[in-house]
Amino acid sequence: MTSRARTTRLAACLLAVTTTVALAGCATSDPTSSGGGDAAEGDAIIVGSFAFPESEILGEIYAQALEAEGFDVSTKFNIGPRQQTIPALQDGSINLIPEYNGNLLAYYDTAYEERTTEDVDAALPDAVGADDLQVLDSAEAEDKDAYVVTKKTAEDNDLTAIGDLKALEPFSLASNPQFGELGYGIPGLRDVYGVGVDAGQVTFVPYEDFGGPDTVQALVDGTVQVADIYTTSPALKAEDLVVLEDPENMISAQNVIPLLSKDIYTDKLAEVLNAISAKLTTDDLIDLRERVEGDEKASASTAAEEWLTAAGLLGE
Repeated sequence: MTSRARTTRLAACLLAVTTTVALAGCATSDPTSSGGGDAAEGDAIIVGSFAFPESEILGEIYAQALEAEGFDVSTKFNIGPRQQTIPALQDGSINLIPEYNGNLLAYYDTAYEERTTEDVDAALPDAVGADDLQVLDSAEAEDKDAYVVTKKTAEDNDLTAIGDLKALEPFSLASNPQFGELGYGIPGLRDVYGVGVDAGQVTFVPYEDFGGPDTVQALVDGTVQVADIYTTSPALKAEDLVVLEDPENMISAQNVIPLLSKDIYTDKLAEVLNAISAKLTTDDLIDLRERVEGDEKASASTAAEEWLTAAGLLGE
């Protein structure tokens, strides 16, 4: 385990973190202490995360790798959504966070049309630069919506891609309630892939757990034939499920990508974080989530250290 001192998040402060000012009140360091663009190794880096386990794991990976290279690192995890994390990056409460490129671009431009990893990454620097933020290299690892079927359904109907669902019609689809109106949901099936063009061919069954246990169970027990399940869900491996390919990129890229305040950038920091992105895969995220959320219930810190060690990113 690393010896890094961790910043404890006060409950009262989190309750108040609905505004930028409230979050700034939780800060424990001078936001100018990173020394601007000429900051050297050893200067303070405050790593944040969203309020879900995968993000905390990624935050730990960033923090431990940076500490191993001589950076002074503390953490402020489980902050909340972008409406809180972006202001936190701006006011110095944190200055680095693991992000997802598609959703990050959508935060700045709700009408964005980029869908591939390359196009989304290319659009991000200008989008985040207006807030004095920047991104580094994105990882292959993605946590995104996916159309998922059981292995038996895939084999019986020769399904490999979303468009193949035409062969399954009529079928039932489980997803969150908003999915019925999203561009990559029911309308996208029809407009992009020609699935469900005729009335009654796709029955939408809403579930409130966003690809969680209830959605998975509905798919596995045959209540529905297709489900929207995120690509890093441990259930994909546990239940031997099949993610259908999306050759038209109907669903935007959601690659893991470091987002940081410009004033902490150094070549060394970029080298450390880009090395992580170069090795992190979607399968890694599934395994890391299983390690933390599964029966073993390892800490995010332990799972991160194990992955970094196996990846050769913690040195001797």
